Amino acid sequence: MKVAAAVAGGLAGTLTVASLHEALRRVTPNAPRMDILDMELVKKGLKSLNRKVPSANNLQRWAVGGELVSDTAYYSLAGVGARNGLWARGALLGLVAGVSAVILPKPLGLPSTPSNKTFGTQLMTIGLYLIGGLVAAAVTQLVDDAQSSEENNEESYQVLISQSALTY
Repeated sequence: MKVAAAVAGGLAGTLTVASLHEALRRVTPNAPRMDILDMELVKKGLKSLNRKVPSANNLQRWAVGGELVSDTAYYSLAGVGARNGLWARGALLGLVAGVSAVILPKPLGLPSTPSNKTFGTQLMTIGLYLIGGLVAAAVTQLVDDAQSSEENNEESYQVLISQSALTY
């Protein structure tokens, strides 16, 4: 897989998770609140570095920016390796991210309620990240197919020009 295809897939997976998270947050009180968890993670990291914690608005910006970069890089891993393992890698990455979001907050000293409020919240958390991994795989495959098709068309065009030049 090409890097551009992997990054496009990673970005698509990240945006999918963020969009679905926001939609769920608006329709159910038991939706995962990964935005809160992300802000707490940034706050804890800054405190551990003896840095000033920014205002709530700036903290949210930092959390969104960090999530965009880190999740895109993470989901881009679906596109690393052989093409025939793409979907399995995407699903596995999504499941690992979802299960980690449910299990790790408490041991890391973060509030666990954003992803653990109820059993339904836990399932939604895991499901969001699983969907993100599958979207990452799908978009990676689509972009890679488009790039390969474009390269094949370019090669065909070059062959056609070469053959045309030989006949004149």
